[in-house]
Amino acid sequence: MVQKLDTLIETASQTAGPYVHIGLMPTYAGNGGYYDEEIATTPFLDESKAQGEVIEIVGSVFDGTGWAMRDALIESWQCDAAGVFPGTEGADPAFTGHCRFAADAETGEFTLRTVKPGVYTGRGGVTSAPHISLWVVARGINIGLNTRIYFEDEDNANDPLLNRIEQRPRVDTLIAKKTAEGTYRFDIRLQGAGETVFLDL
Repeated sequence: MVQKLDTLIETASQTAGPYVHIGLMPTYAGNGGYYDEEIATTPFLDESKAQGEVIEIVGSVFDGTGWAMRDALIESWQCDAAGVFPGTEGADPAFTGHCRFAADAETGEFTLRTVKPGVYTGRGGVTSAPHISLWVVARGINIGLNTRIYFEDEDNANDPLLNRIEQRPRVDTLIAKKTAEGTYRFDIRLQGAGETVFLDL
């Protein structure tokens, strides 16, 4: 027997975009002036003093039809060039490790300018290959998606996360391709052929 619900009404769900931009990146959403300086628009406190190689990662977020999502917003977290996370002893004082960026409203392409991360050593001495963690939101996404960027010119053979992916061809969806010195291409595909590996965190 179905219970009659006449006292409690389910709250309607809402996808993240475009409202997430208004709160997180108001200037991008056309509402500049709310903050003297928006938070995390760059991972650098002082790029000229940051240690390691400065790189750019360019890409797009594609939906299941192959359309570049021009309202995608992404946050990144990473360790510094020495493999140390900000806020811990020995971390690069010129680097925060956190950045918030959005796809271009015309082209759907994003650019992340950051430091290439180093090898991270975690609990028990287990090492992870250099990587950047991403959180992706956009229209049609009810809960932010988590994934990672690895690099094709690094040794990824012993990375514990990559080695847990049973469908080995899908590992390639987490690998940024080098396009020039200091420049990489990394596309995120939400569905269909070449769907990016997403993490349940």
